[in-house]
Amino acid sequence: MRFQTPLVPAVLLRRYKRFLADIRLEDGREVTAHCANPGSMMGLADPGTCIWVEPNDDPRKKLKYGWRLVEHGDGHFTGVDTSAPNRVLKDALIARDVPELAAYETVLPEQKYGASSRIDFLLRQPGQPDAYVEVKSVTLSRASGLAEFPDSVTARGRKHLEELASVAQDGHRAVMLFVVQRTDCNAVTLAADIDPAYAAAFDAARMAGVEVLCLGCRITPEAIDLGAPLAFVRAAHSG
Repeated sequence: MRFQTPLVPAVLLRRYKRFLADIRLEDGREVTAHCANPGSMMGLADPGTCIWVEPNDDPRKKLKYGWRLVEHGDGHFTGVDTSAPNRVLKDALIARDVPELAAYETVLPEQKYGASSRIDFLLRQPGQPDAYVEVKSVTLSRASGLAEFPDSVTARGRKHLEELASVAQDGHRAVMLFVVQRTDCNAVTLAADIDPAYAAAFDAARMAGVEVLCLGCRITPEAIDLGAPLAFVRAAHSG
């Protein structure tokens, strides 16, 4: 997925009200950018962080820059736009580039299910059980090489797990798919110390038959693309 407009580098001054970030551009101008991430962004939003933003000239948009990446050095990046994984994954599912889900020809985004919820993708294929795929963007890392989810308490995420468990018990495929928007991680775990209730719901969902897939991303200031599979582990932070 190429960015619509070439990204430009900037320095983060502060992030506030979840969706706003004051930044300094290379020419010294200080402007406010949109931050498409409702999470805590732990470890990604410290003042002075090197970031990349996407300019726009859309007259309908009040903010003329959107925060897209954090640059960590050594060629590593984190994508902070939580909507990016769904867009990247949709293309990969249609192209049947995710081996575990390649049997499905029909890809239906944002389908209603459960108790007033929407599944990110419903996959269908004659002769196969329907596959319900819930996608989570993973950006937290507190230990070298290890990505963690969630970065804050998520009652909504817990509800999704419970509904996936119900789907699995009804005989469908239910898939929790973690998309790691970091290029410096090779494994994924749960941040159970941040949200113990989510971790408990996750374990119950797996016992009910929910599958877990973890995929990395290839990230540059030009594009974000789906990367290689990553291992799921239970590490020290997870309890």
